[in-house]
Amino acid sequence: MTDTASRLDDSRYQAVSSRDARFDGEFFTAVRTTGIYCRPSCPAVTPKRRNVRFYPSAAAAQRAGFRACRRCRPDTAPGSAEWNVRADLVGRAVRLIGDGVVDREGVAGLAARLGYSSRQVNRQLTEELGAGPVALARAQRAHTARVLLQTTALPVTEIAFAAGFASVRQFNDTIRAVYALTPSELRGRSGAPAGHASAGVPLRLAHRGPYAARQVFDFLERRAVAGIEETTGAPGARLYRRTLRLPYGTGVAEVREPAAAGQGDWLDCRLHLTDPRDLSTAVQRVRRLFDLDADPYAVAERLGADPHLRAPVAARPGLRSPGAADAEEQAVRAVLGQQVSLSAAAKLGATLVAAYGKPLAAPDSTLTHVFPEPATLADAALDELGMPDARRRTLRTLGRALADGTVRLDAGADREAAERALLGLPGIGPWTAGYIRMRALGDPDVFLQGDAGVRHGLAALGAGPADAEAWRPWRSYAVHHLWTAATDRTAAKDD
Repeated sequence: MTDTASRLDDSRYQAVSSRDARFDGEFFTAVRTTGIYCRPSCPAVTPKRRNVRFYPSAAAAQRAGFRACRRCRPDTAPGSAEWNVRADLVGRAVRLIGDGVVDREGVAGLAARLGYSSRQVNRQLTEELGAGPVALARAQRAHTARVLLQTTALPVTEIAFAAGFASVRQFNDTIRAVYALTPSELRGRSGAPAGHASAGVPLRLAHRGPYAARQVFDFLERRAVAGIEETTGAPGARLYRRTLRLPYGTGVAEVREPAAAGQGDWLDCRLHLTDPRDLSTAVQRVRRLFDLDADPYAVAERLGADPHLRAPVAARPGLRSPGAADAEEQAVRAVLGQQVSLSAAAKLGATLVAAYGKPLAAPDSTLTHVFPEPATLADAALDELGMPDARRRTLRTLGRALADGTVRLDAGADREAAERALLGLPGIGPWTAGYIRMRALGDPDVFLQGDAGVRHGLAALGAGPADAEAWRPWRSYAVHHLWTAATDRTAAKDD
């Protein structure tokens, strides 16, 4: 071991000794004498330094023969924020694996999406994460299976295939290796009665550090499109619900706003799926929408060092940059929102959904459709929108580009290439392309310089566009602080 690696492991051991939850999901701790791996914040007695090994992923720990701790459940830790920032091969691959691409298309399909050979993808993932795409997907399948075993009444055989396993034998072997229990024993240990399919799959979606839930729910509520989204309840007790277009079917996600800041390090979620094979994909898309894998400590350290942002960062700890549950939908909605108010954009979205969306098999409260597919919009007249011909042409052109792959916005898309492709479409300018990059592609470092809210926020804080260079690589979070500052300034004037 090099001196650098030794010092890194020493600092990791200090995090384990202090049970520092900031590092949950960033690395995993394995104990040689017990054969168990944990998250850094595990409440168990701290093992001796000489017995500890560190791994960059749960898959790497599993590959080395360690099983998951039943006390801290390391497989439920939030994902590393590194993959939000990185736009290289490994970062893109990790996001695609999380979206279920390996289970649906195999390693060859993953490599084809990334534009590299399967050998290159396997080599780079193994070098950085200690596990290749198959092992990473296997770890995700094991977690999905555990959730289904402990929260649904589905037969074990159905769970095996729903989680993505090729055979029941492979499923049984993996569960025993990862959890040191049989599937039946794992189900029996849940301590809660199995639910019925109609009740959905209840989940606790973990995040690290403070989470500014009120601002996130405000953001989503103001932009909700009738037919595919709804927010009910009063602030502090809201329920956000939306439909999902998924690889094998459709779904409805329900996420509840925490009643108070600091009430647990998770969001309560319930997923209703027409096909349980979509569980892991649906979870990842909801996580991206709510920006649950962010590192608020790193964001606050950088932005809080700026004198213009110091007070807003301190006043709103854990402010997030919401992403998108459906990247293609978000791109279309960005075009609808060009040069109109939020309420007008929401109305246009609702009109589009009613005219061209795919109806659910049965309405679920006010949720009636999933958002229109790009191919549907490519050939649509769009007369219902009452928009100028040029705007309707832009929507059709975008739909066609998304449908034929000219513009790629999947979880592993190259952000630079996607922005260039968007700017090459008539009617899409820098603001629209930047907003799509920020939300649909989850880029944490986008500065919307031409945005009116950003300009007002800069004025409210006494800052200028040049100050934004110091905010890298977290400029998307700075944009949300600026939007909030602009809103607060307007409210103060109204009072």
